[in-house]
Amino acid sequence: MSSVLEDPTLERHFKGHRDDVTSLHFSANTKQIASGSGDACVMVWNMKPQMRAYRFAGHKDAVTCVQFSPSGHLLASASRDRTVRLWLPSVKGESTVFRAHTGTVRSVCFSSDGQSLVTASDDKSIKLWTVHRQKFLFSLSQHLNWVRCARFSPDGRMIVSASDDKTVKLWDKNSRECVHSFCEHGGYVNYVDFHPSGTCVATAGTDNTVKVWDIRTHKLLQHYQVHSAAVNSLSFHPSGNFLITASSDSTLKILDLLEGRLLYTLHGHQGPASCVCFSRTGDHFASAGSDDQVMVWRTNFDRAEYSSVLEQRWAAESSASVPRGPHTEVLDAAGVSPSSHSAVDPQLVELDPVPAALTSVPAALTSVPAALTSVPAALTSVSAALTSVPAALTSTLQHIITQLDVLTQTVAILEQRLTLTEDKLKECMENQSVIRASPSHTGIQTRRDEHYRSGGAVLL
Repeated sequence: MSSVLEDPTLERHFKGHRDDVTSLHFSANTKQIASGSGDACVMVWNMKPQMRAYRFAGHKDAVTCVQFSPSGHLLASASRDRTVRLWLPSVKGESTVFRAHTGTVRSVCFSSDGQSLVTASDDKSIKLWTVHRQKFLFSLSQHLNWVRCARFSPDGRMIVSASDDKTVKLWDKNSRECVHSFCEHGGYVNYVDFHPSGTCVATAGTDNTVKVWDIRTHKLLQHYQVHSAAVNSLSFHPSGNFLITASSDSTLKILDLLEGRLLYTLHGHQGPASCVCFSRTGDHFASAGSDDQVMVWRTNFDRAEYSSVLEQRWAAESSASVPRGPHTEVLDAAGVSPSSHSAVDPQLVELDPVPAALTSVPAALTSVPAALTSVPAALTSVSAALTSVPAALTSTLQHIITQLDVLTQTVAILEQRLTLTEDKLKECMENQSVIRASPSHTGIQTRRDEHYRSGGAVLL
């Protein structure tokens, strides 16, 4: 394939803050980046090199969060001085201020229509406001400790919040009720955000983990332990296929959500990386941290056709000694790189209840050969068509043939994987029967239960 996976590259960096940079956000047109800092200032950086940055002073203490409105005409900032300010991101830097909470305001977020604001605070509350009048609407108060972050869902009907009480709460905006609490983090939850589809949320915690949850079923979809220190921030790529994280271990990690694995580890910051954010288009992302600077990166990897990326990865995996499925949903608990996965304790695998979904594997196997037989027929018809079309369409049809060839290889690999899965399933079921019948089963089951309670990387 002509498409290759390109590495992200550092495009430029901005220096101007006098303390740790705590928050970042791109304007809708990607022409500006806002940043907040412990120096109590908000800065707006212009992506065009010839344009100067704006420094906005007004807060009396550290700025904890910044966000542009969806239109880009307003910029909101939250601070330890317990206030929220709405700025006009221009040379004048005019702002209005309202006292939002009785404690540090940790987070501020616009709704997708730009009409509402949600704030989160150390006073353990989440508050909603109208933007134009800065009028308080109502408060959500079920957290038992500081609330670090609160975000609107893309459709504006739900709110998700993360707290030092180690929970993530999902709220219905209209009923003002807590719909569900996710309690599986082993430490404070620093950050949370919605997937662009609105069906999932991702969380980052001081337990060094990143978790992805389905808000419809309330199930854990993915669990990553790729950092060696607290995860401070995360951001979804607009396509929803990638997630980037920033950690106190000074690294940024780019995760492939379709395959459930680590793509890149980026080193650039000296000291903890505190925040990271994709642009609206996804072609750039920015990061910042305790080194007082803002780094702007060109994404690059999202420009590759994703089918070719999958083909590269499946080809690499098919030659490995331990086959892995094309949609691995949980990264190893040790957080190792994709090329060095550690083996899973066979006792635990054997004693896990067999998922009902696996019983459908044999049926799926029967449908794969049928799909394979239809691909050569499609190739034949396309080849025949090449002889009767104008030359201008030849390159397009050749591209289609290439794509069908990739599909053939992909389905063949999938058939091999399904065959292996069926064999493993049969072996697992046989071993379960033997072990459950053995007197030592009770002791092994106890160890398994202890593993689950200790927070092992388990996909629900």
